[in-house]
Amino acid sequence: MPLDVAPVVRAYETQRTLNPPGIPALAPMPEGETDDTRRICEQFGEDIVAAGLHYGNQVVYVDPGRLKALATVLRDDPELSYETLIDVSSVDRSHLPLDGGARFQSVYQFRSYSRNQHLTVIADCETEAGGGDSAQIDSLTGVYQGAEWPEREVYDLMGIHFTGHPDLRRILMPKNWPNHPLQKQAPLGGEEVPFTFTWDDPEFDTLGSQILPAESTVPDLPPGMSRQNMVINMGPHHPSTHGVLRLVVEMDGERIVSIDPDLGFLHSGFEKTGENKRYKDFVYYTDRMDYLSSMSNNLGYCLTIEHMLGLEIPERAQVIRVIMAELQRIASHLFWLATHVLDVSGTGMSLLMYATRERERILDLFEMVCGARLTVSFIRIGGVWQDLPDAFVAELKDFLRVMPQKISEYEAMVTEAPLWQERLIGIGHISAEDALGMGLTGPMLRGSGVDWDLRRDRPYSGYEAYEFEVPTSDSGDCYARFKIRLEEMRQSVRILEQAVDNLPSGLYRSNNRKVALPPRAELDVSMEALIHHFKLMTEGFHVAPGFFYHGIENSKGELGFFVYSDGSAKPYRLHVHGPSFNNLYAIDHISRGEMLSDVVTNIGSIDIVLGEVDR
Repeated sequence: MPLDVAPVVRAYETQRTLNPPGIPALAPMPEGETDDTRRICEQFGEDIVAAGLHYGNQVVYVDPGRLKALATVLRDDPELSYETLIDVSSVDRSHLPLDGGARFQSVYQFRSYSRNQHLTVIADCETEAGGGDSAQIDSLTGVYQGAEWPEREVYDLMGIHFTGHPDLRRILMPKNWPNHPLQKQAPLGGEEVPFTFTWDDPEFDTLGSQILPAESTVPDLPPGMSRQNMVINMGPHHPSTHGVLRLVVEMDGERIVSIDPDLGFLHSGFEKTGENKRYKDFVYYTDRMDYLSSMSNNLGYCLTIEHMLGLEIPERAQVIRVIMAELQRIASHLFWLATHVLDVSGTGMSLLMYATRERERILDLFEMVCGARLTVSFIRIGGVWQDLPDAFVAELKDFLRVMPQKISEYEAMVTEAPLWQERLIGIGHISAEDALGMGLTGPMLRGSGVDWDLRRDRPYSGYEAYEFEVPTSDSGDCYARFKIRLEEMRQSVRILEQAVDNLPSGLYRSNNRKVALPPRAELDVSMEALIHHFKLMTEGFHVAPGFFYHGIENSKGELGFFVYSDGSAKPYRLHVHGPSFNNLYAIDHISRGEMLSDVVTNIGSIDIVLGEVDR
């Protein structure tokens, strides 16, 4: 079905580019070698197109016909032991100078927890004869179970078909959506909105009209489900789904046979938007994904871009960032605890109010530093928006003085409660092997006994200077994940106490004027500062051609950003690895054989925010 858009294109709308010659440009090939890339090249020989380091990350380009074999070796070779496929994304290179290369590439992020190694694998996708808007490559679901949803996302948004995938359906867009929106020829927002000088323009005949017909379509029975069993909807308006999440639940009597989540009700096109915004301007959009972890979202994105820029961040700015990230972790866990107890027990109104009370104190601190409580946009590329106000440290110390006792009170209210234990112990069990295979992160991973935390194991923002413990449990059930999150709040308090006691003086933002705005006072006395301000506000800064994946330890798991730069002031490709999306994949696995009421417990135990799931 064609898009309902105006066909008019006007010559005066086409502006000359602000980019210098040579942009857009392809990312350069990796250079050098590591022990892992050397071993891979020894085993696969000419099937490895290129291998080495790029922006400090290990990168391997592999022949598409050998991708599945490489993934199997990465998992099974004891000297490699990449137990987990963290993320799958893709790049449509049709607007780059390909010189005969493939239009589509699939990008994989592998992780070895046992060896603390990260590897990016890239493979060209085979396109239709004579080109075209679709491509195909082998699915890795037979090697890594966790590839199922990320591959569905790539198929949905980019149009790449994964051969051998067990359930290749759209996952975020409606089943009758007419295109794959992340392809470069697909318009931003689904319909073109050309500039016009007159209200008589034909554009206004269709501007704002629906892309798809308004008629509802009958939902299909998810693959593998049988009408011999009872199939019911849970959501998208059920309060315990924590947002507009629809679960199709197949039941045999009182027991769950399977669950198929129906996502995308809140799909907002963050990645497509990010590819049409300057690097500095996408910070404000990150707040709106996981809106309970805005500071962490800011931090994850800014760290990725700063690494690509080679930008050094002042020590004071780094400590302020750690303070904000840990306050945000506590605030997110408090909201999780308040809603989880209410969902599960139905009698948790008191704990709901108590946990919300402490979270309000954190939001007061956020408001003190930036004037906002939810969508903060405080952490910026180069540092933070402004320095801490004079009263902030005293207020923070007072909060840290009372918070440990508050956590103990929460724990005393529910930990030994018979109803709470009945609803959580033994429910939603995940083994360590399954957690690794499904690519789970955060408390979902640590609750199954995998001792991993990016702050400690791949430190960023100076976390290597802080002393803290990483709580784990071998139980693998909802109760274990509950206990872990409580202990994580205590450890965050411990980090905050160290940060506030060692808060250095100095700059709160980089003084690199080509990246960070000069202080307002400089504009009246310095022509150079005025020029930098003008250039940054009208054009932004350019990032050298290349790509980079970086993850941080969010409250819900690993929040990662994959950015591909073509040398311009906007990301050519921007992909978000959201922990809520990847962890929600486990809902079917952990709910099979359990009661319908246990689904509520499992959703709360995963801790999702639909703004990040749907993005």
